[in-house]
Amino acid sequence: MLWPSVVKERIKTGTDREIVHSYPYRSACPSTAWADLVRSARSEITLCGFTNYFFWTQLPNFSGLLKEKAAAGCRIRFLLGDPDGEVTRQREAIEDVPLTVSTRIRMTLGELAKLGPLDGLEARYSAAEDAVNHVSLSVFRFDSEALVTPHLARLVGHDSPLLHLRRQGDGGMFSRFAEHAEELWSRGAPVSLGP
Repeated sequence: MLWPSVVKERIKTGTDREIVHSYPYRSACPSTAWADLVRSARSEITLCGFTNYFFWTQLPNFSGLLKEKAAAGCRIRFLLGDPDGEVTRQREAIEDVPLTVSTRIRMTLGELAKLGPLDGLEARYSAAEDAVNHVSLSVFRFDSEALVTPHLARLVGHDSPLLHLRRQGDGGMFSRFAEHAEELWSRGAPVSLGP
């Protein structure tokens, strides 16, 4: 045998190669990793978190970066929870934190409104029937890489685990999560970003 079994057990093979890194908490992922992914994206940024507000608190000049990306032809999509939706109210009761889910969504809406209409920038609310699936799994896509957070029980997003994925081919973990985000996006209701 060319590779002893002990070596094989420590080398990623197949779809395991798509896992670049895992973090026990989303907040353990360095803000530089997020910034690098946003900066390196050329064609697509899809932020499919229920609130997405933390981008403005973690990434310096995030709005400027979005403008730069849009001007370069990058498609930017925000999928948000409905701040007045039933799932949002339920999640607020579950989390029981001062910075409520609806407040965090409205923070994102306020930041997007400041950007004004921007070619290539779109926002949608997840459909009511999809909200429970959206609130429990965040998918942040940057071309062929993604950061994915499966939300645990009563924890807020930053306390839930995170996987950094890089697409290696069809049918892997990256594709499965990207397809999930696309399905939610396809049924979402447009959010007006202009006056």
